[in-house]
Amino acid sequence: MDTHDQYGVRGTVLRLLAAAGAAALTLTVGLVTPLNPSPQRAEADGKKVLTVAVAQSVDSLSPFLAQRLVSTSIFRLTYEYLTNYDPKDNHAIPGLATKWEPSADKLTWTYTIRDNSKWSDGKQATAEDAAWTFNKMMTDEGAATANGNFVSNFRRVTAPSPTKLVIELKKPQATMAALDVPIVPKHVWEKVDDFSKFNNDKSFPVVGNGPFVLTSYKADSYVRLKPNKSFWRGAPKFDELVFRYYKDQDAAVSALRKGEVSFVAGSPALTSAQAASLEGDENIKVNDAPGRRFYALATNPGAKAKNGEKFGDGHESLLDQKVRQALFMAVDRRTVIDKVFQGHAVEGEGYIPPRFSTYSWKPSDGQKLAYDPAKAGRLLDEAGYKKNGDGKRVGKDGKPIDYRVLCHATDPNDKAVGKYLQEWWGELGIGVELDCRDNVSDPWLAGEYDLAFDGWSVNPDPDFVLSIHTCSALPATPKDIGATDNFICDKKFDELYAQQLAEYDPAKRAEIVKRMESRLYDTGYMNVMAYPNAVEAYRTDQIASITKMPETAGNIYGQDGYWSWWSATPAAASESSDDSSQTGVIIGIVAGVVVLAGLGVFFAMRHRATAEDRE
Repeated sequence: MDTHDQYGVRGTVLRLLAAAGAAALTLTVGLVTPLNPSPQRAEADGKKVLTVAVAQSVDSLSPFLAQRLVSTSIFRLTYEYLTNYDPKDNHAIPGLATKWEPSADKLTWTYTIRDNSKWSDGKQATAEDAAWTFNKMMTDEGAATANGNFVSNFRRVTAPSPTKLVIELKKPQATMAALDVPIVPKHVWEKVDDFSKFNNDKSFPVVGNGPFVLTSYKADSYVRLKPNKSFWRGAPKFDELVFRYYKDQDAAVSALRKGEVSFVAGSPALTSAQAASLEGDENIKVNDAPGRRFYALATNPGAKAKNGEKFGDGHESLLDQKVRQALFMAVDRRTVIDKVFQGHAVEGEGYIPPRFSTYSWKPSDGQKLAYDPAKAGRLLDEAGYKKNGDGKRVGKDGKPIDYRVLCHATDPNDKAVGKYLQEWWGELGIGVELDCRDNVSDPWLAGEYDLAFDGWSVNPDPDFVLSIHTCSALPATPKDIGATDNFICDKKFDELYAQQLAEYDPAKRAEIVKRMESRLYDTGYMNVMAYPNAVEAYRTDQIASITKMPETAGNIYGQDGYWSWWSATPAAASESSDDSSQTGVIIGIVAGVVVLAGLGVFFAMRHRATAEDRE
């Protein structure tokens, strides 16, 4: 989430991701148009253009379908959510709603909708738009593809007046101030026939009420946005924000060095070598801060649908918990941090990155699957997967075990770690075939893999990245769409998920979430190897100031909000510009870049962007 900032949802995800193709959207500072697609410098025809180079393609421009980080980042710019997150400390602040109040039993929540938010076509944004958005997700399976977990507990949603929204719950729900759902204009979206197929990529400009308006898009190429002059918080300072896709990340870095783009985010981060190559440039600033993502290996637990039907061709040995744990005990996380990320990451343990200290979890000494190849070999022996005369581990069928590991062709980290896996697991007698593709979604969603490099961007509230591992996230049938990340369906995990969702006490809820992480760790379906830093760079001669999240030491690209691109200030105009309309945040220049990046992801799909997920 890429939320996971991830690969995609079955069925729709397959189609969307295929359209998204390349996974390296690059946001460039130059102005890009259908007639003039070449990137130019930040200032074109007197306009201040913020170009963001991205290494991920858009899965879909529909907020009901998209799950990739680039796509969800664009939605943050083009639509208001009921609430937002403060850039300083992530606490909930007003968005489309100015306040929210629960009933005594906390089963009814009333939101006051602001009266100064307008859609970009001039119509007023009202509670009816929010009620329609949620009701559509509650009644249409296609509309619930991306964010259905947020409304599954809703009993009834009404809009008694233009400024009053009422949500009635079946049982308590702790995420009512963190409903990360873009609110769309009813008068536009009620015309859509099939939400499972509508990608919202044919008619521009796209009607929204966020700080930017999406004006044009070309798959695997660019996304263009312009300031929403009527945005209630004030219009961005850049004249245009462009997200430009680069399949080759080195090419994106080169474009930044030449001044052809304003900002480079990487895929989703710059490599240590790329960052080092930019450090000495007086006009380029490298931001290296704790990230909100995790980088993991996921095993195929046996793909299946809610109706119990199995599909895919995952290796049967991975159904054994001892085998999964043995594989992870043969992964040297320290080497991954030191040799692959070269120190620009923290060693992985629990599912939630340490940046979110409330929910961050570590295994106990006796629980930890520490690097121990000898013990890993003994576990495999105990599981019945012993070596033959050639030193190869053999399966129940007597054939040598060779695992297919899905990797992203555009991510150098996947390839580097993959080579280590071939060495480490080779010593166990297990073969490793790296299956690196531009589009990993097709085999992933079909369950046609053994292991895969995985990753998500985690929100301040962890509900979404937890929900994708529940049984309810599985597709209804093998041919249907599901919100699952990796086909995990574990009853104990589901019980804990329901408990945390209904727990309003922050401390008690955090403890339940940690128990969920412990369960996920013990089952061995996910091996979190690292928490990569947010390593990104921008040109200081194009961007004078921009807001990070959190402001003290945080990321610029892929924020839980629109702060960076909305507040960005053009370098040439920074001294004379009026800051009164951009209270506290200076992210205008980056906004253009984010739009382009989102473009690629729009066609694809938000779910499966391993190392990219969801917002």
